[in-house]
Amino acid sequence: MLVLMFAPFVTPFVVMGAAWALAVRVRRRKPGSGWRLPDAGSCALVTVMAGAAGLGAYAYGVMSGFYILDPDQMCAAAGAAGDHVVTRMTLPVSVQCVTEQGEGTELVPSWVNPVVFGGLVVCVLALGAGVSSGMRSARRPVGERSR
Repeated sequence: MLVLMFAPFVTPFVVMGAAWALAVRVRRRKPGSGWRLPDAGSCALVTVMAGAAGLGAYAYGVMSGFYILDPDQMCAAAGAAGDHVVTRMTLPVSVQCVTEQGEGTELVPSWVNPVVFGGLVVCVLALGAGVSSGMRSARRPVGERSR
């Protein structure tokens, strides 16, 4: 629970730190070296950035419907009128105030689920690319690894 509470606040710092480290890696490349596949370290930084963004968005979405108030006060604060029941879904992230007539008011912002799933996809792809890159460099002879 503590991770979910602090993740939206820590996420920007993790993403910016990883982006800065990635920019430093790009800047240190030799000029004129041309385009090449990213190395395992760059893929790890992209994995950290995407994972942090996905976790931060997920935590923001889960905590958006978490109040100390009772459900009626929480739904009234969101602008929904009448008696309500609060429904929650883990994936996709959803917290709804549902009236007796079956009308629902979503409390989770619309950008949360695309960021969660996009971050997950990019995280998995970067992790796979990093593992593949690491395996490629491990198969090369020692003298060729520095190229």
